[in-house]
Amino acid sequence: MDVDGGGNKRVFHRLGGPQSDPSKNQKVCFHWRAGKCNRHPCPFLHRELPPPPSQQGLNGTASSKRHHAFAAATDGPSARNRGPNNFNGGASSTWGRTGGTRVFVRKMEKVCNYWVQGNCSYGDKCKFLHCWSMGDSFSLLTQLDGHQKVVSGIALPSGSDKLYTGSKDQTVRVWDCQSGQCLGVISLGGEVGCMISEGPWVFVGIPDVVKAWNTQTNSELSLSGPVGQVYALVVGNDLLFAGTQDGSILAWKFNAVTNCFEPAASLKGHTLAVVSLVVGANRLYSGSMDHSIRVWSLETLQCIQTLTEHTSVVMSVLCWDQFLLSCSLDQQLKVWVATQSGNLEVTYTHKEEHGLITLCGMHDSEAKPVLLCACNDNTVRVYDLPAFSERGKIFSKEEIRSIQVGPGGLFFTGDGTGQVKVWKWVADPAPTA
Repeated sequence: MDVDGGGNKRVFHRLGGPQSDPSKNQKVCFHWRAGKCNRHPCPFLHRELPPPPSQQGLNGTASSKRHHAFAAATDGPSARNRGPNNFNGGASSTWGRTGGTRVFVRKMEKVCNYWVQGNCSYGDKCKFLHCWSMGDSFSLLTQLDGHQKVVSGIALPSGSDKLYTGSKDQTVRVWDCQSGQCLGVISLGGEVGCMISEGPWVFVGIPDVVKAWNTQTNSELSLSGPVGQVYALVVGNDLLFAGTQDGSILAWKFNAVTNCFEPAASLKGHTLAVVSLVVGANRLYSGSMDHSIRVWSLETLQCIQTLTEHTSVVMSVLCWDQFLLSCSLDQQLKVWVATQSGNLEVTYTHKEEHGLITLCGMHDSEAKPVLLCACNDNTVRVYDLPAFSERGKIFSKEEIRSIQVGPGGLFFTGDGTGQVKVWKWVADPAPTA
């Protein structure tokens, strides 16, 4: 219907659909919407466009900007993720289903702070993660609370049903592996720099001393000699090695007759603290704050090569088959292989966006080799070896400094808040016919 208002030749076109003038520009007049169009005839429509049929089920009247603003204000953040135009796929995306309508929500790779505090009101619509991991190959079983500072060591001695965790809160906690209950707290009077187990023995590095406990005989020994904090411990060729703050590596040999550890050697070469040790292929490998890795013969205890390709602290070294893996705060993970001359050379460099803290190698539920790589952005990257294809991530409130493999597909992580989490590899679902 056309209405001529009292001599005013302005015409308001209120009819839509096929009855409208086909010569009109298919765009709604901005001035008409504001109620002050004085053009006659106006080249634009003086009516609202009907919604496209394909959009009505998703967004209502899709052509109305005012409606979109109202929907965004009333439907919450998930409304902006609706519709095919907002599809943003990718390998790192996770997808969810909310309400009765299928809505795709791209999850940010960040744990929701409100969910951590127990009061996120968005539920499944939240764009942040409501879990401590990404990936379907492993799951969180439980967490062990008690330590007040960073967990710097985790140990599972052979023949014991106890888990030992050490922390910079100057304590070692003993946990029952069946119930997850803390059975005891051992005060050491110094920060725990590292912890390992070998057979029934648990070794703990603290300033100026290495503590040794036999979990079968309940005997306790104190090994003196280190200067400053003991950052790394490893056993190889019947020797116990300790990397210390002054850059030396001390070695002890166990005497079964006297039931004690006797000093065997002191390995000199590093100019700053030794923070990582590993044994493999009849070699001892040491990573240091001086940015280098030294290779020592276990037979002669002499340094036979110095690797200087890293440009920051070498935080962790790991042996895998015939390869040596090393990671550093320089954001690089290097894979080394021995040449025909016997010297190690870099065969591959993997770069991360953040500094690397610790490495742990293990096998998944299908016995495939997997590398866990902790970074200083409070995450652990989970990679398939040797392809370095990412298959998941573990998140934490603070940096994860300790990772330990357990029996039966279990592994443990300890972070800067003092939390220890227990994880388990899960079997991949059987393919459907």
